[in-house]
Amino acid sequence: MRDVAHLRDVGPRDGLQMVKTILTTDQKTEWFAAAASAGIGEIEVTSFVPPKLLPQFADAEEVARRAVGMRTFKAAALVPNRRGAKRALACGLDTINFVLSASEAHNKANVGRTTDSSLRDFSDVVEARNLKAGTKPTLGGCIATAFGCTIQGAVDEARVVEIAARLAELGADEIVVADTVGYGDPGQVKRLLRSVIGAVAPLPVACHFHDTRGLGLANVTAAVEAGVRAFDASIGGLGGCPFAPGASGNINLEDTAFLLNRLGLETGIDIAGVIALRRKIEGWLPEAEFAGAIARAGMPRTDVEFADAR
Repeated sequence: MRDVAHLRDVGPRDGLQMVKTILTTDQKTEWFAAAASAGIGEIEVTSFVPPKLLPQFADAEEVARRAVGMRTFKAAALVPNRRGAKRALACGLDTINFVLSASEAHNKANVGRTTDSSLRDFSDVVEARNLKAGTKPTLGGCIATAFGCTIQGAVDEARVVEIAARLAELGADEIVVADTVGYGDPGQVKRLLRSVIGAVAPLPVACHFHDTRGLGLANVTAAVEAGVRAFDASIGGLGGCPFAPGASGNINLEDTAFLLNRLGLETGIDIAGVIALRRKIEGWLPEAEFAGAIARAGMPRTDVEFADAR
């Protein structure tokens, strides 16, 4: 049996937060259904932030409840503070991802507080999750700007490891290491991920890469070599951070699934089904920039036409 890798589609959250067109709740629900049918097992469906800041997520509660009700995938959401977490906890989500930044400058721009203040918020979120009646969601501790920051510049790797260890100590179920602005390179990725994994074991560690400077898939390969088996990606490579100047899209989900398969890892994803969904999303978002090689070039003939002959 082949080793398994998990891909989470963050397109409905990270992919939509900078586009001008506001998708309807029905369109988002259609996205979830098609993504699940294509074998995507987890989707970050929304973000619990003030609608005046990101109007794309004014329907966060309704989107979350619909996603949870579908029960064909794990429904996740991003929260930046205690208030957002309280809203998310009321919706019965499978996963709540709490984000903070290793860069102090980015954390202040993103959530208006220091990183240590956000860590104290996370402690309160863990307590609220533990007190919740019934099924309790998985809590992810997401470390943004872990590889560098367009506002601050360099980010101390030891600080990233320290934050990861603190999140684990406070009660995170998973650590997500994020290259929010696409500064990471394969050597840095392998070095930092090995340190983070060593600091938080046995907690699982996932990665969130952007392809801002063309190294996204190379960084995925480096992370796999470091032991990571879970990644965020976005259909069509949509995405970016509104508080990080110059940040472009996430790694492309179709291309990432293809790469992981080539590396001998099983994703369970039907790439053709993902591309069909991508075409629909392209029609919904005519002004958005879409990236990715597989959607343009297609699958190799060895993968499609001659599969039985291998």
